Amino acid sequence: MQTAQPRHAIELKISTIVAVSAILRESNPALLDAALKKMTGGAEDFFDDEFTVIDVAALDRVTHAIDWPVLISLLKSYRLNPVAVRNAPQEMNAAILAQGLSLDGATKADVKLSIPAMEEAFEPIVVEAISVEPIAHENVASASAKVAPFSVPTMIIDTPVRAGQRIYARGSDLIITAPVSNGAEVIADGSIHIYAPLRGRALAGASGNTSARIYTMSMEAELVSIAGMYRTFENDLAPELMRHAAQVRLIDERIDIQAIR
Repeated sequence: MQTAQPRHAIELKISTIVAVSAILRESNPALLDAALKKMTGGAEDFFDDEFTVIDVAALDRVTHAIDWPVLISLLKSYRLNPVAVRNAPQEMNAAILAQGLSLDGATKADVKLSIPAMEEAFEPIVVEAISVEPIAHENVASASAKVAPFSVPTMIIDTPVRAGQRIYARGSDLIITAPVSNGAEVIADGSIHIYAPLRGRALAGASGNTSARIYTMSMEAELVSIAGMYRTFENDLAPELMRHAAQVRLIDERIDIQAIR
């Protein structure tokens, strides 16, 4: 009789979520409400309870005091779910933490929507990685979770992805025709094709698609992940794979990397 394998009390994998980044240029609730109302056109389902990171870097600390309960309530009324504050000065920390929000560092934007009275008020497609409900950057997802096969469209990026940038192809494959630098992160619910060197992090099958793969013309990655299973590299990549064309796939919950000849 085979002995049953013990169950792990906790399992850590790579997972991703999309967080709207709300960059405040004003702290006056009336101005913010007007800008959000104009952006959404009054549509109640414009946002879908999306995680939101509030960025206060552009606010003048002296003239723009923030009423955190009012701001959080306003964002929630538009179905935005605040979870963290970015670029907050130290004197704000206690008030932020008292609202149950996390403190976050600076992150570069990938896409911006312009809103009158708030200018570059939101940056959708800023991706935050979390872990087991929630820890910032390494993440969750049950190994037993089954995701039905699905066909996906394709996002194409023709410019280099530089350090600090994150690109998320939500519900699609991702094709990149330029290098992905160290410190950059590219994520897709489908497969990732990089027709250039991959030097940063690549996370495919982000929504749990175990059939997703990663392809690159030059394998130099910091980290690769398929459906939450991940592997990092610290001088342990075989010479026949380093700086060569390669594919990454998931075999029996193990990251497999093969050269493309």
